[in-house]
Amino acid sequence: MDATATENKSGSREESEKERLDRNFAELLQELRVAIPGVQVLFAFLLVVPFNQRFPEITTFQQTLYFVTLLLATAATACLIAPTAHHRVEFRAQDKKRIVFAATKLAIAGLVLLAAAMTGAVMLITDLLYHSATVAIVGGAVALGFAILWFGWPVKRLLDNN
Repeated sequence: MDATATENKSGSREESEKERLDRNFAELLQELRVAIPGVQVLFAFLLVVPFNQRFPEITTFQQTLYFVTLLLATAATACLIAPTAHHRVEFRAQDKKRIVFAATKLAIAGLVLLAAAMTGAVMLITDLLYHSATVAIVGGAVALGFAILWFGWPVKRLLDNN
């Protein structure tokens, strides 16, 4: 624990609003350092796919799925990097509270878009391999997995604690 924040007997932090906002923003940036490499790798993969020799042979469904997935990865990248840009542009405005709240919303939106893009990539590969209804089953299972692990579980804990 840092020297400016102390814990009381109940285990909660005693810190000023400014200290809390600084800590919240630092924690958010650390979390983004985990998510950003994932979206960058996916985005890079999607950018090189059209240069594959088999790409002209894919079906219209596969082309559409690829393009939607590329757009989702692009949007996820924009949302996950935006908090850094917002902070850099606005840091002298002395309104860290607004920056932290906006950054949190952007990070959550970016994670939703990243989950959708990863689901799309898995669906595309599944359709390329199996050309069947398997794509819907796998896509649904992957999307459900992300929904439960990334969002459902923590939201349930929040609801249980209230």
